Amino acid sequence: MYIENKGNNGIVGPARIGRVTILNRGKSLRYREQRFASLDGRGFKSNYCDLDSGDYYWISGCRKDGGDALYSTSVEIDKGRFC
Repeated sequence: MYIENKGNNGIVGPARIGRVTILNRGKSLRYREQRFASLDGRGFKSNYCDLDSGDYYWISGCRKDGGDALYSTSVEIDKGRFC
């Protein structure tokens, strides 16, 4: 999935593509050691919150055209197979 930390300004931050585990029908997610809770539509340019740090994130499925970011940002891709 596409995972973008919204940073301090809430608009754009570092992003990556990696494998996410979906829990509770999307109400919570896990990526590596991070745990996320859904904002249920209450976020500004974000849809999940990191439960440990309180940082806001935009997490979504990857787009085939590579246009995942709302604003331009560099994207790192985790090693492994993503099908």
